[in-house]
Amino acid sequence: MDWSTCYSEGTIGRNRSSLVPRSHFQIDYDRLIFSSPFRRLQSKTQVFPLPGTAFVHNRLTHSLEVASVGRSLGTLAGHFIADHIISSNDNQSRHFYNNELSNVISAACLAHDVGNPAFGHSGESAISQYFIDHQDSSIDDEPLISFFNEKEWTDLTHFEGNANALRVLTKSYPGKGEGGLGLTKTTLASILKYPCESLATNKNYIHRKKFGFFQSEKEVFLDITGELGMLIENHMDLLIYKRHPFVYLVEAADDICYNMIDLEDAHRLGILQRDRVAEAMFNVIKEICLLSENLHSIERNYKSLTDDNAAISYLRSKTINFLVEACADIFKGHVASIIQGKFESTLMIELENEIKALKTIKELSIEKIYRHPSVVEVEMAGYHVISFILNLFIPAVLTQNPSPQQKAALRLIPLQYSLGMQDADFYSKTMFILDHVAGMTDDFATETYRKITGIEIARH
Repeated sequence: MDWSTCYSEGTIGRNRSSLVPRSHFQIDYDRLIFSSPFRRLQSKTQVFPLPGTAFVHNRLTHSLEVASVGRSLGTLAGHFIADHIISSNDNQSRHFYNNELSNVISAACLAHDVGNPAFGHSGESAISQYFIDHQDSSIDDEPLISFFNEKEWTDLTHFEGNANALRVLTKSYPGKGEGGLGLTKTTLASILKYPCESLATNKNYIHRKKFGFFQSEKEVFLDITGELGMLIENHMDLLIYKRHPFVYLVEAADDICYNMIDLEDAHRLGILQRDRVAEAMFNVIKEICLLSENLHSIERNYKSLTDDNAAISYLRSKTINFLVEACADIFKGHVASIIQGKFESTLMIELENEIKALKTIKELSIEKIYRHPSVVEVEMAGYHVISFILNLFIPAVLTQNPSPQQKAALRLIPLQYSLGMQDADFYSKTMFILDHVAGMTDDFATETYRKITGIEIARH
Protein backbone atom coordinates (compact mmCIF):
# COMPACT_ATOMS: atom_id res chain seq x y z
CA MET A 1 0.00 0.00 0.00
CA ASP A 2 0.95 3.63 -0.33
CA TRP A 3 -0.02 6.57 1.88
CA SER A 4 -0.92 8.61 -1.19
CA THR A 5 -3.32 6.06 -2.66
CA CYS A 6 -4.81 4.29 0.40
CA TYR A 7 -7.68 6.77 0.64
CA SER A 8 -10.45 7.72 -1.77
CA GLU A 9 -13.59 9.83 -1.94
CA GLY A 10 -15.34 6.98 -3.75
CA THR A 11 -18.58 5.84 -2.10
CA ILE A 12 -20.68 2.70 -1.96
CA GLY A 13 -23.75 2.75 -4.19
CA ARG A 14 -24.14 6.50 -4.64
CA ASN A 15 -22.52 9.39 -6.44
CA ARG A 16 -22.03 12.60 -4.48
CA SER A 17 -21.97 16.14 -5.74
CA SER A 18 -18.70 17.97 -5.25
CA LEU A 19 -20.60 21.27 -4.95
CA VAL A 20 -21.15 21.03 -1.20
CA PRO A 21 -19.60 23.03 1.67
CA ARG A 22 -18.58 19.87 3.51
CA SER A 23 -15.94 17.34 2.53
CA HIS A 24 -17.01 13.80 1.67
CA PHE A 25 -15.54 12.59 4.97
CA GLN A 26 -17.45 15.19 6.96
CA ILE A 27 -20.59 14.01 5.15
CA ASP A 28 -19.84 10.46 6.37
CA TYR A 29 -19.78 11.72 9.95
CA ASP A 30 -23.01 13.66 9.55
CA ARG A 31 -24.86 10.79 7.88
CA LEU A 32 -23.90 8.48 10.71
CA ILE A 33 -25.00 10.94 13.39
CA PHE A 34 -28.46 11.25 11.83
CA SER A 35 -28.87 7.54 10.95
CA SER A 36 -31.28 5.11 12.60
CA PRO A 37 -28.65 2.42 13.30
CA PHE A 38 -26.59 4.97 15.20
CA ARG A 39 -29.56 6.32 17.19
CA ARG A 40 -30.51 2.80 18.24
CA LEU A 41 -27.19 2.54 20.08
CA GLN A 42 -28.65 4.74 22.83
CA SER A 43 -30.67 1.74 24.03
CA LYS A 44 -28.03 -0.94 23.63
CA THR A 45 -25.94 -2.08 26.58
CA GLN A 46 -22.28 -1.18 26.63
CA VAL A 47 -21.33 -3.05 29.83
CA PHE A 48 -23.69 -2.20 32.68
CA PRO A 49 -27.50 -2.67 32.68
CA LEU A 50 -29.71 0.04 31.18
CA PRO A 51 -31.30 2.03 32.65
CA GLY A 52 -29.80 2.28 36.10
CA THR A 53 -30.03 4.46 39.17
CA ALA A 54 -26.79 6.17 38.09
CA PHE A 55 -25.94 7.35 34.60
CA VAL A 56 -23.63 4.91 32.86
CA HIS A 57 -22.50 4.62 29.27
CA ASN A 58 -24.53 2.98 26.55
CA ARG A 59 -23.20 2.15 23.10
CA LEU A 60 -24.16 5.56 21.73
CA THR A 61 -22.35 7.61 24.38
CA HIS A 62 -19.41 5.23 24.09
CA SER A 63 -19.27 5.72 20.31
CA LEU A 64 -19.42 9.50 20.63
CA GLU A 65 -16.53 9.47 23.08
CA VAL A 66 -14.53 7.10 20.88
CA ALA A 67 -15.12 9.49 17.97
CA SER A 68 -13.74 12.36 20.04
CA VAL A 69 -10.60 10.40 20.93
CA GLY A 70 -10.31 9.15 17.35
CA ARG A 71 -10.39 12.69 16.01
CA SER A 72 -7.39 13.56 18.18
CA LEU A 73 -5.49 10.47 17.07
CA GLY A 74 -6.31 11.20 13.44
CA THR A 75 -5.06 14.76 13.79
CA LEU A 76 -1.75 13.74 15.38
CA ALA A 77 -1.14 10.90 12.91
CA GLY A 78 -2.29 12.93 9.93
CA HIS A 79 0.02 15.86 10.61
CA PHE A 80 2.95 13.47 11.04
CA ILE A 81 2.26 11.69 7.75
CA ALA A 82 1.80 15.00 5.89
CA ASP A 83 5.03 16.46 7.31
CA HIS A 84 7.33 13.42 7.20
CA ILE A 85 6.07 10.99 4.56
CA ILE A 86 4.06 12.68 1.83
CA SER A 87 6.01 14.38 -0.92
CA SER A 88 5.99 18.17 -0.78
CA ASN A 89 4.66 18.12 -4.35
CA ASP A 90 1.63 16.00 -3.45
CA ASN A 91 -0.67 18.79 -2.34
CA GLN A 92 -3.79 16.62 -2.47
CA SER A 93 -2.42 14.02 -0.05
CA ARG A 94 -0.93 16.67 2.22
CA HIS A 95 -4.35 18.31 2.41
CA PHE A 96 -6.03 14.99 3.17
CA TYR A 97 -3.70 14.10 6.03
CA ASN A 98 -3.60 17.60 7.49
CA ASN A 99 -7.36 18.19 7.29
CA GLU A 100 -9.36 15.06 6.55
CA LEU A 101 -7.83 12.04 8.27
CA SER A 102 -9.28 13.23 11.57
CA ASN A 103 -12.74 13.29 9.95
CA VAL A 104 -12.28 9.77 8.59
CA ILE A 105 -11.21 8.35 11.94
CA SER A 106 -13.96 10.10 13.91
CA ALA A 107 -16.61 8.92 11.43
CA ALA A 108 -15.31 5.35 11.57
CA CYS A 109 -15.36 5.53 15.37
CA LEU A 110 -19.04 6.49 15.25
CA ALA A 111 -19.70 3.49 13.01
CA HIS A 112 -17.63 0.82 14.73
CA ASP A 113 -20.42 -0.54 16.97
CA VAL A 114 -23.52 -0.16 14.78
CA GLY A 115 -23.55 -3.89 14.00
CA ASN A 116 -23.63 -5.03 17.62
CA PRO A 117 -26.87 -6.66 18.81
CA ALA A 118 -28.66 -5.85 22.06
CA PHE A 119 -27.32 -6.95 25.48
CA GLY A 120 -23.63 -6.47 24.78
CA HIS A 121 -21.47 -9.28 23.49
CA SER A 122 -23.91 -11.86 24.84
CA GLY A 123 -26.18 -10.88 21.94
CA GLU A 124 -23.56 -12.05 19.47
CA SER A 125 -23.09 -15.29 21.40
CA ALA A 126 -26.85 -15.89 21.58
CA ILE A 127 -27.22 -15.63 17.81
CA SER A 128 -24.27 -17.92 17.17
CA GLN A 129 -25.35 -20.47 19.75
CA TYR A 130 -28.89 -20.62 18.38
CA PHE A 131 -27.63 -22.06 15.09
CA ILE A 132 -25.19 -24.40 16.84
CA ASP A 133 -27.89 -25.74 19.16
CA HIS A 134 -30.48 -26.12 16.39
CA GLN A 135 -28.31 -27.42 13.57
CA ASP A 136 -30.18 -30.73 13.57
CA SER A 137 -33.65 -29.23 14.08
CA SER A 138 -35.97 -30.43 11.38
CA ILE A 139 -37.55 -27.95 8.96
CA ASP A 140 -39.61 -29.61 6.22
CA ASP A 141 -37.91 -32.89 7.16
CA GLU A 142 -34.45 -31.42 6.61
CA PRO A 143 -31.92 -30.39 9.31
CA LEU A 144 -31.34 -26.65 9.67
CA ILE A 145 -27.67 -26.95 8.72
CA SER A 146 -28.59 -28.39 5.29
CA PHE A 147 -30.10 -25.07 4.18
CA PHE A 148 -26.66 -23.40 3.98
CA ASN A 149 -23.25 -24.00 2.44
CA GLU A 150 -20.13 -24.18 4.61
CA LYS A 151 -19.21 -20.49 4.41
CA GLU A 152 -22.77 -19.36 5.09
CA TRP A 153 -23.09 -21.71 8.05
CA THR A 154 -19.84 -20.42 9.54
CA ASP A 155 -21.16 -16.85 9.23
CA LEU A 156 -24.24 -17.86 11.23
CA THR A 157 -22.54 -19.98 13.90
CA HIS A 158 -19.91 -17.28 14.51
CA PHE A 159 -22.13 -14.21 14.24
CA GLU A 160 -19.86 -11.18 14.39
CA GLY A 161 -20.82 -7.59 15.17
CA ASN A 162 -17.90 -6.26 13.14
CA ALA A 163 -19.10 -8.03 10.01
CA ASN A 164 -22.65 -6.95 10.74
CA ALA A 165 -21.52 -3.30 10.89
CA LEU A 166 -20.39 -3.49 7.27
CA ARG A 167 -23.78 -4.98 6.32
CA VAL A 168 -25.76 -2.38 8.26
CA LEU A 169 -23.81 0.47 6.66
CA THR A 170 -23.87 -0.79 3.06
CA LYS A 171 -26.95 -2.99 2.56
CA SER A 172 -29.49 -1.79 -0.03
CA TYR A 173 -32.97 -2.47 1.34
CA PRO A 174 -36.13 -2.28 -0.79
CA GLY A 175 -37.55 1.23 -0.86
CA LYS A 176 -34.33 2.79 0.44
CA GLY A 177 -31.28 4.28 -1.25
CA GLU A 178 -28.56 2.21 -2.89
CA GLY A 179 -25.49 1.37 -0.86
CA GLY A 180 -26.96 1.81 2.60
CA LEU A 181 -25.71 5.10 4.01
CA GLY A 182 -23.55 5.67 0.95
CA LEU A 183 -20.37 6.16 2.97
CA THR A 184 -16.91 6.55 1.49
CA LYS A 185 -14.87 3.40 1.06
CA THR A 186 -12.14 5.03 3.14
CA THR A 187 -14.37 5.30 6.21
CA LEU A 188 -15.65 1.74 5.71
CA ALA A 189 -12.10 0.36 5.36
CA SER A 190 -11.24 2.03 8.66
CA ILE A 191 -13.66 -0.21 10.58
CA LEU A 192 -12.45 -3.46 8.99
CA LYS A 193 -10.47 -4.70 12.00
CA TYR A 194 -10.66 -8.27 10.71
CA PRO A 195 -10.48 -8.15 6.88
CA CYS A 196 -11.20 -11.80 6.24
CA GLU A 197 -14.16 -14.15 5.84
CA SER A 198 -15.52 -16.33 8.63
CA LEU A 199 -13.77 -19.55 7.58
CA ALA A 200 -10.42 -17.74 7.70
CA THR A 201 -10.53 -16.77 11.40
CA ASN A 202 -7.43 -17.69 13.35
CA LYS A 203 -6.82 -16.32 16.84
CA ASN A 204 -3.06 -16.51 16.32
CA TYR A 205 -3.24 -13.45 14.07
CA ILE A 206 -4.48 -10.02 15.16
CA HIS A 207 -6.24 -9.33 11.87
CA ARG A 208 -7.93 -12.76 11.84
CA LYS A 209 -9.10 -13.13 15.45
CA LYS A 210 -12.62 -12.55 14.12
CA PHE A 211 -13.98 -11.77 10.67
CA GLY A 212 -15.05 -8.58 8.95
CA PHE A 213 -17.75 -9.44 6.40
CA PHE A 214 -20.55 -11.90 5.79
CA GLN A 215 -20.81 -13.75 2.48
CA SER A 216 -23.70 -11.41 1.66
CA GLU A 217 -21.26 -8.46 1.65
CA LYS A 218 -18.38 -10.17 -0.14
CA GLU A 219 -18.65 -8.01 -3.28
CA VAL A 220 -18.83 -4.81 -1.23
CA PHE A 221 -15.76 -5.91 0.71
CA LEU A 222 -13.85 -6.59 -2.52
CA ASP A 223 -14.91 -3.22 -3.91
CA ILE A 224 -13.44 -1.49 -0.85
CA THR A 225 -10.19 -3.46 -0.78
CA GLY A 226 -9.68 -3.08 -4.52
CA GLU A 227 -10.12 0.67 -4.71
CA LEU A 228 -7.88 1.37 -1.71
CA GLY A 229 -5.15 -1.09 -2.72
CA MET A 230 -5.36 -3.19 0.44
CA LEU A 231 -2.88 -6.07 0.58
CA ILE A 232 -4.22 -9.56 -0.03
CA GLU A 233 -2.84 -12.69 1.61
CA ASN A 234 -2.60 -15.88 -0.41
CA HIS A 235 -4.46 -18.63 1.44
CA MET A 236 -5.88 -20.93 -1.23
CA ASP A 237 -9.59 -20.16 -1.56
CA LEU A 238 -9.90 -18.19 1.69
CA LEU A 239 -10.30 -14.42 1.37
CA ILE A 240 -7.85 -12.64 3.71
CA TYR A 241 -6.41 -9.14 3.55
CA LYS A 242 -4.02 -7.13 5.65
CA ARG A 243 -5.56 -4.34 7.67
CA HIS A 244 -5.99 -0.87 6.26
CA PRO A 245 -3.57 1.44 8.15
CA PHE A 246 -6.36 3.70 9.47
CA VAL A 247 -7.87 0.75 11.37
CA TYR A 248 -5.14 0.98 14.00
CA LEU A 249 -6.22 4.50 14.97
CA VAL A 250 -9.91 3.59 15.23
CA GLU A 251 -9.06 0.49 17.26
CA ALA A 252 -6.82 2.46 19.62
CA ALA A 253 -9.53 5.06 20.24
CA ASP A 254 -11.97 2.28 21.15
CA ASP A 255 -9.43 0.53 23.38
CA ILE A 256 -8.53 3.74 25.21
CA CYS A 257 -12.15 4.61 25.92
CA TYR A 258 -13.44 1.30 27.19
CA ASN A 259 -10.36 0.77 29.36
CA MET A 260 -10.82 4.08 31.16
CA ILE A 261 -14.56 4.67 31.01
CA ASP A 262 -15.55 1.24 32.29
CA LEU A 263 -13.57 2.13 35.42
CA GLU A 264 -15.42 5.44 35.72
CA ASP A 265 -18.81 3.71 35.37
CA ALA A 266 -17.83 1.11 37.96
CA HIS A 267 -17.04 3.93 40.36
CA ARG A 268 -20.37 5.68 39.71
CA LEU A 269 -22.20 2.44 40.47
CA GLY A 270 -20.27 1.85 43.68
CA ILE A 271 -18.56 -1.28 42.38
CA LEU A 272 -15.12 0.27 42.80
CA GLN A 273 -14.23 2.89 45.37
CA ARG A 274 -12.66 6.25 44.50
CA ASP A 275 -9.24 5.44 45.93
CA ARG A 276 -8.90 2.21 43.96
CA VAL A 277 -9.92 3.78 40.65
CA ALA A 278 -7.72 6.82 41.28
CA GLU A 279 -4.73 4.63 42.07
CA ALA A 280 -5.19 2.64 38.86
CA MET A 281 -5.39 5.79 36.73
CA PHE A 282 -2.56 7.57 38.54
CA ASN A 283 -0.28 4.60 37.95
CA VAL A 284 -0.86 4.90 34.20
CA ILE A 285 -0.18 8.64 34.26
CA LYS A 286 3.00 8.16 36.31
CA GLU A 287 4.43 5.69 33.81
CA ILE A 288 3.73 7.98 30.85
CA CYS A 289 4.24 11.46 32.30
CA LEU A 290 7.78 12.63 31.61
CA LEU A 291 7.70 15.94 33.49
CA SER A 292 7.39 15.74 37.28
CA GLU A 293 5.88 19.24 37.42
CA ASN A 294 2.98 18.07 35.24
CA LEU A 295 2.43 15.14 37.55
CA HIS A 296 2.48 17.34 40.64
CA SER A 297 -0.05 19.66 39.00
CA ILE A 298 -2.40 16.77 38.27
CA GLU A 299 -2.11 15.46 41.82
CA ARG A 300 -2.79 18.91 43.24
CA ASN A 301 -5.86 19.46 41.06
CA TYR A 302 -7.19 16.00 41.85
CA LYS A 303 -6.91 16.50 45.61
CA SER A 304 -8.72 19.83 45.34
CA LEU A 305 -11.85 18.08 44.01
CA THR A 306 -14.07 17.01 46.90
CA ASP A 307 -16.82 15.59 44.67
CA ASP A 308 -15.90 11.95 44.02
CA ASN A 309 -17.45 11.76 40.55
CA ALA A 310 -15.79 15.00 39.46
CA ALA A 311 -12.44 13.83 40.78
CA ILE A 312 -12.56 10.54 38.89
CA SER A 313 -13.80 12.29 35.73
CA TYR A 314 -10.83 14.65 35.94
CA LEU A 315 -8.37 11.77 36.26
CA ARG A 316 -10.09 9.90 33.43
CA SER A 317 -9.71 12.89 31.10
CA LYS A 318 -6.04 13.29 31.96
CA THR A 319 -5.34 9.59 31.54
CA ILE A 320 -7.06 9.48 28.14
CA ASN A 321 -5.05 12.51 27.01
CA PHE A 322 -1.76 10.81 27.90
CA LEU A 323 -2.86 7.55 26.23
CA VAL A 324 -3.80 9.37 23.01
CA GLU A 325 -0.38 10.97 22.77
CA ALA A 326 1.36 7.69 23.62
CA CYS A 327 -0.63 5.71 21.01
CA ALA A 328 0.07 8.39 18.40
CA ASP A 329 3.79 8.06 19.14
CA ILE A 330 3.62 4.30 18.70
CA PHE A 331 1.79 4.75 15.38
CA LYS A 332 4.50 7.13 14.20
CA GLY A 333 7.21 4.69 15.28
CA HIS A 334 5.66 1.82 13.32
CA VAL A 335 4.41 3.81 10.35
CA ALA A 336 6.55 1.90 7.83
CA SER A 337 5.49 -1.58 8.96
CA ILE A 338 1.85 -0.47 9.20
CA ILE A 339 1.63 0.66 5.56
CA GLN A 340 3.52 -2.48 4.46
CA GLY A 341 1.06 -4.76 6.26
CA LYS A 342 3.79 -6.10 8.53
CA PHE A 343 2.61 -4.68 11.86
CA GLU A 344 1.30 -7.75 13.71
CA SER A 345 0.09 -6.03 16.84
CA THR A 346 -2.16 -3.16 17.99
CA LEU A 347 -1.20 0.23 19.33
CA MET A 348 -2.60 -0.58 22.78
CA ILE A 349 -0.87 -3.96 22.97
CA GLU A 350 2.41 -2.22 22.23
CA LEU A 351 1.61 0.38 24.86
CA GLU A 352 0.67 -2.28 27.42
CA ASN A 353 4.12 -3.80 26.93
CA GLU A 354 5.58 -0.46 28.02
CA ILE A 355 2.99 0.66 30.60
CA LYS A 356 2.48 -2.16 33.08
CA ALA A 357 -0.30 -0.28 34.88
CA LEU A 358 -2.53 -0.84 31.83
CA LYS A 359 -2.36 -4.59 32.35
CA THR A 360 -3.34 -4.06 35.99
CA ILE A 361 -6.42 -2.12 34.86
CA LYS A 362 -7.37 -4.90 32.46
CA GLU A 363 -7.08 -7.50 35.24
CA LEU A 364 -9.10 -5.29 37.60
CA SER A 365 -11.81 -4.82 34.97
CA ILE A 366 -12.13 -8.56 34.35
CA GLU A 367 -12.29 -9.36 38.06
CA LYS A 368 -14.53 -6.56 39.34
CA ILE A 369 -16.48 -5.28 36.32
CA TYR A 370 -17.06 -7.85 33.59
CA ARG A 371 -17.81 -10.59 36.14
CA HIS A 372 -20.03 -8.40 38.32
CA PRO A 373 -23.46 -10.00 38.97
CA SER A 374 -25.36 -7.13 37.33
CA VAL A 375 -23.35 -7.59 34.13
CA VAL A 376 -23.73 -11.36 34.13
CA GLU A 377 -27.47 -11.08 34.77
CA VAL A 378 -27.96 -8.89 31.69
CA GLU A 379 -25.89 -11.27 29.59
CA MET A 380 -27.95 -14.27 30.71
CA ALA A 381 -31.28 -12.50 30.23
CA GLY A 382 -30.26 -11.22 26.81
CA TYR A 383 -29.09 -14.67 25.79
CA HIS A 384 -32.50 -16.15 26.64
CA VAL A 385 -34.50 -13.34 24.99
CA ILE A 386 -32.63 -13.39 21.68
CA SER A 387 -32.62 -17.19 21.49
CA PHE A 388 -36.37 -17.25 21.96
CA ILE A 389 -37.01 -14.61 19.28
CA LEU A 390 -34.77 -16.40 16.77
CA ASN A 391 -36.57 -19.66 17.38
CA LEU A 392 -39.79 -17.90 16.47
CA PHE A 393 -38.55 -16.37 13.20
CA ILE A 394 -35.91 -18.67 11.68
CA PRO A 395 -38.06 -21.82 11.15
CA ALA A 396 -40.93 -19.60 9.99
CA VAL A 397 -38.89 -17.98 7.23
CA LEU A 398 -37.28 -21.21 6.00
CA THR A 399 -40.25 -23.58 5.89
CA GLN A 400 -42.34 -23.97 2.74
CA ASN A 401 -45.40 -24.81 4.84
CA PRO A 402 -45.65 -22.29 7.68
CA SER A 403 -48.10 -22.96 10.49
CA PRO A 404 -50.69 -20.32 11.45
CA GLN A 405 -48.41 -19.24 14.30
CA GLN A 406 -45.44 -18.96 11.93
CA LYS A 407 -47.49 -16.92 9.46
CA ALA A 408 -48.40 -14.58 12.29
CA ALA A 409 -44.74 -14.32 13.30
CA LEU A 410 -43.72 -13.32 9.78
CA ARG A 411 -46.22 -10.47 9.86
CA LEU A 412 -44.14 -8.98 12.68
CA ILE A 413 -41.13 -8.57 10.37
CA PRO A 414 -40.67 -4.92 9.23
CA LEU A 415 -41.52 -4.28 5.60
CA GLN A 416 -37.97 -3.39 4.54
CA TYR A 417 -36.88 -6.91 5.50
CA SER A 418 -39.96 -8.87 4.44
CA LEU A 419 -39.86 -7.30 0.96
CA GLY A 420 -36.23 -8.34 0.63
CA MET A 421 -37.07 -11.93 1.51
CA GLN A 422 -39.39 -12.38 -1.46
CA ASP A 423 -37.80 -14.87 -3.90
CA ALA A 424 -34.55 -14.79 -1.85
CA ASP A 425 -32.43 -17.86 -1.10
CA PHE A 426 -32.37 -19.41 2.37
CA TYR A 427 -29.19 -17.64 3.45
CA SER A 428 -30.47 -14.23 2.36
CA LYS A 429 -33.79 -14.79 4.13
CA THR A 430 -31.95 -15.73 7.29
CA MET A 431 -29.74 -12.65 7.07
CA PHE A 432 -32.82 -10.42 6.79
CA ILE A 433 -34.15 -12.01 10.00
CA LEU A 434 -30.83 -11.32 11.67
CA ASP A 435 -31.00 -7.72 10.45
CA HIS A 436 -34.25 -7.39 12.36
CA VAL A 437 -33.13 -9.19 15.51
CA ALA A 438 -29.62 -7.71 15.70
CA GLY A 439 -31.07 -4.25 15.14
CA MET A 440 -33.34 -4.51 18.18
CA THR A 441 -32.51 -2.41 21.21
CA ASP A 442 -32.40 -3.99 24.67
CA ASP A 443 -35.84 -2.58 25.48
CA PHE A 444 -37.47 -3.54 22.19
CA ALA A 445 -36.11 -7.10 22.31
CA THR A 446 -37.37 -7.48 25.90
CA GLU A 447 -40.74 -6.00 25.02
CA THR A 448 -41.08 -8.32 22.00
CA TYR A 449 -40.26 -11.31 24.17
CA ARG A 450 -42.77 -10.32 26.85
CA LYS A 451 -45.57 -9.79 24.35
CA ILE A 452 -44.95 -12.97 22.38
CA THR A 453 -44.80 -15.12 25.51
CA GLY A 454 -47.96 -13.52 26.91
CA ILE A 455 -46.17 -12.05 29.91
CA GLU A 456 -47.38 -8.67 28.73
CA ILE A 457 -50.48 -8.32 26.55
CA ALA A 458 -50.53 -5.39 24.12
CA ARG A 459 -53.62 -3.19 24.66
CA HIS A 460 -54.77 -0.59 22.18
